[in-house]
Amino acid sequence: MSEAPVSTLDFARRRAAYINALGPRACAILTSPPEARRNGDVTFPFRPSSDLYYLTGFGEPDTVLVVRPGATSEETVLFVRPRDPEREVWDGRRAGTDGAIADYGIAASYPIAELCERLPGLMTGFDEVHYTTGVDPDFDARLLAMLANLRARERKGGKAPRRIVDHVATLHEMRLIKQPEEIALLRTAAAITAEAHLAAMKLAAPGISEHQLEAVIDYTFRRRGGVGPGYPSIVGSGDNTTILHYIENSATVGDGDLVLIDAGCEVAFYTADVTRTYPATGQFSGPQRAIYEVVLDAQIAAIDMTRPGLTLDAIHEACTRKLVAGMIDLGLLSGSVDERLADDSYKKFYMHRTSHWLGMDVHDAGSYLSDGGEPRPLAPGMVITIEPGIYVARDAENVPDAFRGIGVRIEDDLLITETGVENLTAAIPKTVADLEAACRAP
Repeated sequence: MSEAPVSTLDFARRRAAYINALGPRACAILTSPPEARRNGDVTFPFRPSSDLYYLTGFGEPDTVLVVRPGATSEETVLFVRPRDPEREVWDGRRAGTDGAIADYGIAASYPIAELCERLPGLMTGFDEVHYTTGVDPDFDARLLAMLANLRARERKGGKAPRRIVDHVATLHEMRLIKQPEEIALLRTAAAITAEAHLAAMKLAAPGISEHQLEAVIDYTFRRRGGVGPGYPSIVGSGDNTTILHYIENSATVGDGDLVLIDAGCEVAFYTADVTRTYPATGQFSGPQRAIYEVVLDAQIAAIDMTRPGLTLDAIHEACTRKLVAGMIDLGLLSGSVDERLADDSYKKFYMHRTSHWLGMDVHDAGSYLSDGGEPRPLAPGMVITIEPGIYVARDAENVPDAFRGIGVRIEDDLLITETGVENLTAAIPKTVADLEAACRAP
């Protein structure tokens, strides 16, 4: 399955839109980290900053992008690792400064070692620097020292920026509304993810290990053109289904266990995010099915109500209300729905939100609030998840014994359209009948 390309023209268009959004009095600085040491002399696989990649398509470590709206020259500047034939023999090819200009359409490029020498001059004359502090303390310190030095030298000429503004306020609003090339990549990621989940359903059985299920998912991601998982895959069975971010994936699936898999393929830095829960034997027990159907009914209702103009808060409130009603019917809670919503007692079984943004990051960029502080309405081009769940820990108090150790989550990826939604992951089975059939398939 081929991935939809993002061209240099797409990246240039994004930079132009960002420059326009910044306005002429602000410059921006975005960084991508150096490689991180894993142990000994081994590094973790490198993944570039989503923000820097979004604007450039440049995926090498130890990179800094400077955006200077209105500059007569060097409106975009990329600081990169220089070409180094000796290191490239060991670690792979580098674009270098010439490649940054020729292959990525950047106006100017310099070696990363020249950053401290050149960056003060590139910031001079702007009122604001759009930069996010707190991510890289070392870079924070260097930037603050540069600004302090610029201000101390203003009497000699050259105006220093007066404000540091979190760059996410502008750039993340751009990233929130997906462009056609981004939607194409998310569709590809969703299609590969569907195939991977189906492969795991066919393999799941008592006696198999969680890491074998993780392996078939990862294999399918890579075989079909993805770079791997967009986040650590969650593969939990039995009691592990009740741990929200369980990533050990080391237990053996027991007879009668549910299997919960939360995994999404990443394609060209865009990720899917899907959860399915199903019986390892191919048939739900009565208590498992009872909890599963409560979660499924809530998820389907939430998807059906999703449309432009609605808010994620409204979806969460409606979904939670249905879950709480189901918990009361099951005997997990008592009293009325309004009482249990008011005292938050349901949170011992449903402790997370129903939705989040999705895109380059699994919890993607963009504010959940409007400028006035109210929940923002959904708009075409946004991509969200809907993922209700019920988790009954083995040691939960005052619950029917039959439900102990049962965790269920069902999650799909939705594109907001002009008239409603497109479920990008609808091809992955989730009804009881479809799941049981998929788990029994040869």
